Amino acid sequence: MSTARIEKAVVSGVFSLDGQDFDVDNNVWLVGDDDEVVVIDAPHRVEPIVAAIGGRRVKAVLLTHGHNDHITAAVDLREAVDAPIWLHPADTMLWQVVHPETSPDGELADLLRFRVAGTTLTALHTPGHSPGSTSFHTADLGAVFTGDTLFSGGPGATGRSFSDHPTILASIRSRLLTLHGDTVVHTGHGDDTSITAETANIS
Repeated sequence: MSTARIEKAVVSGVFSLDGQDFDVDNNVWLVGDDDEVVVIDAPHRVEPIVAAIGGRRVKAVLLTHGHNDHITAAVDLREAVDAPIWLHPADTMLWQVVHPETSPDGELADLLRFRVAGTTLTALHTPGHSPGSTSFHTADLGAVFTGDTLFSGGPGATGRSFSDHPTILASIRSRLLTLHGDTVVHTGHGDDTSITAETANIS
């Protein structure tokens, strides 16, 4: 039986878009138990993420996508906790803008699974916000981590380079809205929602 639980740390920092900087709060998700965790996204600064980990073994750093406000602390986190970074290869060009001198350790692929604390996280390729955007579903815990693909109130923004509105809608409809309606949606920014609640917001 899984002993895993979900924890959230909010890390504040700067989001860059078209030469302008914006203050933003990012959600960092930890899935695990008292001994080991998986970390989902690594924004802005490594210190609050390491504090949330609290000395536990980190099995993987899973990145929902390659935009700067989700990956800035990834390399520092890898060095701090000795854990591999996983990113979908379709977002390599975004990674290289932030971390041109190093690479992720693993390539995310659709339906790739990660085990932690007796539960399984399954990668779901959900392009649209970026080509490599990936959500992580854990049926055991009744949750999905959607990054910037699905928010409380509807789909993620598609105003950035390499984003596409029809693609994000197709991803949400085919990969996320097909999950159980009670599935809790843990987003990259802002509040939680549910699959049932967001079904009405997708047109």
